[in-house]
Amino acid sequence: MDFEHHRVVITAAGRDFGRTLALRFAARGAEVHLSARTLEAAARVREEILAQGYDGDRVHAYACDLTDPASVREFAAAVAARADHVDVLLNNGSRYQHGPDLLSASDEDVADTLASGATGTVLVTKAFLPLLLNSAKPDIVTMVSGCGETGNHRSDAHDAFYAAKSAQSGFTEVLSRRLRDRGVRVISLYPPDFDNHDPLSPQWENAPRTAKDPLTAQSLVDCIFFAIGQPRDCFIKSFTFEQV
Repeated sequence: MDFEHHRVVITAAGRDFGRTLALRFAARGAEVHLSARTLEAAARVREEILAQGYDGDRVHAYACDLTDPASVREFAAAVAARADHVDVLLNNGSRYQHGPDLLSASDEDVADTLASGATGTVLVTKAFLPLLLNSAKPDIVTMVSGCGETGNHRSDAHDAFYAAKSAQSGFTEVLSRRLRDRGVRVISLYPPDFDNHDPLSPQWENAPRTAKDPLTAQSLVDCIFFAIGQPRDCFIKSFTFEQV
């Protein structure tokens, strides 16, 4: 499926899996609106996309600090100034905090982790909901994590990261129910740790993807493409993965 007729907003698109999403959606023809905590980070990914020969009028970069409500509002307003609707919102932004010891993170790290992952997801979704409701095919996709699954304890992530992901899970659960009658699909992904190969490298096409290999970003992107590509009567609520 190509996404030539999709307008996609991606948070935390300046690096890691957010960059992967930006590159892959652009490769499928989507108009992409990319945010990162700094404009410079989002602009670097925009330049990478343009270097592949894509139309500059369909690739846009913005600054958005998910911990700052005013910054989230400014991001949504900037997109709205260019577009009358958004088809896909990809909630990818969430600060990771390592450390299985609760005392290992500072209070500031805890607050920032919760604010970016939990509060940021709610605020971005709220800010973009009017534009999504203007779409004939609105989808909200949230990268949660296996850490958001009830009973998961396999990760060495900090307790604050677990808390942020559990908040995302609860939010998307109720949002899915409340927005269904308005035609908005809410799709959550709960991956364990995965290999994020560079989409611009040979590894993207050549990475091993057998049952013995770790989950790959390629497979996660395929899941997202699959869910978005379904007819509008098909509400795929979540993707969960075998924990290893």
